[in-house]
Amino acid sequence: MVVGSARRHVGCHGARDEQQRSLLAWFRTNGPEYPWRRTERDPYAVLVSEVMLQQTQASRVAEAFPAFLERFPDVRALAAASLADVLRAWGGLGYSRRAAALLEASRSIMRDHGGEVPCDIGPLIALPGIGPYTAAAVASIAFRVPIAAIDTNVRNVMARLTFGCEAAEVREADIADAAARWLPHDAPGDWNQAVMNLGREVRRPTPRCDVCPLAGACRFRPSGRAGRRSGRRQAAFEGSMRQARGEVLRELRCRDRAATIRRIAAALGYPVPRVDLAVDALERDGLVERTDSGRVRLAR
Repeated sequence: MVVGSARRHVGCHGARDEQQRSLLAWFRTNGPEYPWRRTERDPYAVLVSEVMLQQTQASRVAEAFPAFLERFPDVRALAAASLADVLRAWGGLGYSRRAAALLEASRSIMRDHGGEVPCDIGPLIALPGIGPYTAAAVASIAFRVPIAAIDTNVRNVMARLTFGCEAAEVREADIADAAARWLPHDAPGDWNQAVMNLGREVRRPTPRCDVCPLAGACRFRPSGRAGRRSGRRQAAFEGSMRQARGEVLRELRCRDRAATIRRIAAALGYPVPRVDLAVDALERDGLVERTDSGRVRLAR
């Protein structure tokens, strides 16, 4: 059953203001000291961190982010780089198409925006590899634009907090409306990060209500719900083509010269046909290229 917004409401503004302050205080005290939190007034650094955080654990991004910024400290430096250099700096973060998209985004910023990361949602979404969530996160964190950044964690928090339901039971439009109503306009970036962190740390299949700073306003437990695990299971990584693609990229990042399919297969311990299929997929994504002699290298 889908719950409509007409039958639900958030409490009075005074109570909501108090809950907002509670969550922000919790986040500023308990929020992880990730390296990108020290660069929140640098729109380029925020953009890099948000692209890296797409589909990747924050702990892994924390290892790669400082070195990437040291190698490419600003938009101009990144835009002037080759794809091969960017892929090497991207390291083992995975989903390497993001690195290629980030490179294209930096070139678009240099070409179309005078080297300045745009602050408006429309131009941000128009950048390669930037969707509504990433655009909202960059705008709110770097430019303090009062817009809610809504990812899976935020959906889960807002569904339980406002509607007493799981996210799958609530319309996307109602989630977006609730997130906008809860957003404090004087601290949108901190708030968005706080809600995301709350979703990761506290909003579990069985919620940790005893440590939740929004427990006093939450409708989930009072409605008699106890939480449940998602029915979706992530596809196995071990033995997958995604694993093979990542291993091939890793091997090529370590090489200064192009290598044959057979040599790559020997280095990885993979059958030649499996490596050939992985290279075909990476070539379609524009991440590797075959030379005239049939050898393989990172795209340039």
